[in-house]
Amino acid sequence: MTTAGRRAALAVTLIGALAAAVLPAATATAQQARPACRTVDSAPTDREQARTSDPRTAALTERGGFGDFVRRFPAALCTTRTAAQAERLVDAWGEALWRAGVDRAQGHRPGGDLPAADDRPLYWTRVAMTVQLGRWQPDFTVDPAALRQRFEDASRGLADSGFGGRPGVRRIFVSGFDPFGLDAELRRANPSGSAALQLDGRRITLADGTPAEIQAVLFPVRYGDFDRGIVERAFAPRLAPGHRSADLVTTISQGYPGLFTLEAWAGRSRSADPYPDNTGTLSGGTREHPVTAPGLGPGAEFIATSLPTGPMTAVQQPYPLKVNTTVTEIPAGADRPVDRADGPTPGSRAVAGGGGGYLSNEVAYRTNRLRLELAPQLPGGHLHTPVLTGLPEQTGQLTGPVFEQNEAAITGEVLDVLRHTAG
Repeated sequence: MTTAGRRAALAVTLIGALAAAVLPAATATAQQARPACRTVDSAPTDREQARTSDPRTAALTERGGFGDFVRRFPAALCTTRTAAQAERLVDAWGEALWRAGVDRAQGHRPGGDLPAADDRPLYWTRVAMTVQLGRWQPDFTVDPAALRQRFEDASRGLADSGFGGRPGVRRIFVSGFDPFGLDAELRRANPSGSAALQLDGRRITLADGTPAEIQAVLFPVRYGDFDRGIVERAFAPRLAPGHRSADLVTTISQGYPGLFTLEAWAGRSRSADPYPDNTGTLSGGTREHPVTAPGLGPGAEFIATSLPTGPMTAVQQPYPLKVNTTVTEIPAGADRPVDRADGPTPGSRAVAGGGGGYLSNEVAYRTNRLRLELAPQLPGGHLHTPVLTGLPEQTGQLTGPVFEQNEAAITGEVLDVLRHTAG
């Protein structure tokens, strides 16, 4: 199905789902509806969800034009009568939310007064809807964790039907991340997430004149989701053999102030503690004592990028772009970490790749470990964007001209870098 066809189909899904939220089923009796609509306002929330108590999160949802998702989702849940119906409903709402986020970012969905490229409305809408899902108490048995995972996957683009498979069209698969570091600054956005939303489903022309299609997903900044295989669920279908598999993959995240970096090496270990994820969870790994993520398949301590870094580094505006060859390792026979400017040495243990020891490094490692297993001939690697700055000093002001200009400059350069992957 074409991109336009997917949008149309999901629009129909959304309209049907929203109708179900406000119109009672013809066969449902009042007695049936009452227990299915029970909610528990005091249901426990994790640290990420608890931030929705800050009114600025609701303002970001409303000002992004997504308020109806939050207002109507609880009633939609109440229309279901079986676990299978609940699964189909959260799938439909998740896919509709993802498509709404993509369409808004690409200027196809009006609504709200925030810039189209702002990734925060989608993020905070999703979080608010997971709170509502956790409060729902149906009168039939469901698996709350499984329902949430289905909703999360669908609302992050994992359920997208993939590439069109047209001959002669190069296929590029990318990922971005949610905002993070929100305890320090709740208003933060993530330009990698904004770029993913702006790129999903787009057709571009590469620097050598080749047409290309881009598909994208968004990852949470949560160790638990990585432990449960969200990266592999997202990338494995795009790496499997076939005419709809990717020709190039790259993960994208926010990295260093003032510059883009192509990471030459991804390391196998987590070592970012005491810096937590969005739920306040620590990885258990530090610089002195790195750890391997649970469930991570076999692979080398370090994996080198195979992206065409030469052509990609031709892009140097508006931010410089360099190849980052630094790593941190514990050399063979040693027990203390050492920083290396020119990559790892034989037999060493990974402490951190060029992207550090946090989830941006891990998404690169997981993706490229899987790439080497399933499609070793494909180019793959990781791109770090500059840190997005420019939020107004007034904490109640959600956006401002400098912030918006910086976001547009970063995401525009991401697209330009991807155009130069035909090398």
